[in-house]
Amino acid sequence: MAVMTLRNMLVAALALGVAGCMSARVEESRELPTQIAAGEAVVILAKPQIEGAAAADDFMDCVGRGLASGERPVTVRDNDAFVDSLFPWFEPATAPSRPEAVTEVLARPGVSERIAASGVRYLVWLDGNTRKTDGGGSLACGAAPGAAGCVGFGWWEKESDFQATIWDLKSAKSAGSVGTNVTGTSAIVGAIVPLPFIARVEGTACSRLSDQLHAFFKGGG
Repeated sequence: MAVMTLRNMLVAALALGVAGCMSARVEESRELPTQIAAGEAVVILAKPQIEGAAAADDFMDCVGRGLASGERPVTVRDNDAFVDSLFPWFEPATAPSRPEAVTEVLARPGVSERIAASGVRYLVWLDGNTRKTDGGGSLACGAAPGAAGCVGFGWWEKESDFQATIWDLKSAKSAGSVGTNVTGTSAIVGAIVPLPFIARVEGTACSRLSDQLHAFFKGGG
């Protein structure tokens, strides 16, 4: 019976791991043509939050690396350097809440000159997060003289939901938005040595969002 139970757990874990058990959805809304020109750059910032958490720095860095790589890379400026050079106008507490408000910011002494010097044409406001949505099972691990191991089966589901809003700083208008939602189920089976089957939802969300943004800037108007 114990052998059959272990075999059933392995079959369940393999079904989750090998099948991928992950789904992804992408969305795009375009308001302006965005054929980025030579010498123009993009900066990715965490969208100021009225409530909830902003996108994490490591996720923004991941999206930036994806945009800046490949056969037709997009120039991505360092977000911290951009915010520091324009202090305090793009700090979370003072950043413009709508693209039309950029006109007021640009009217401030020295702001338009510093943005022009940076080469940044498009501002990408990024928000979203990854969260655990479900889970179950039971896994027990223990150790004794000369032996150690785990028995049981556990699983959990995570969802990565991210939205990028693109502003054209030259025209002070919203150019559109892209978003992605990825859900996946991971599992770990205790078969003496724990065997994990991980659905990397945030990594997939980063890859999908980077591809979307790349097409948004390079794929045509």
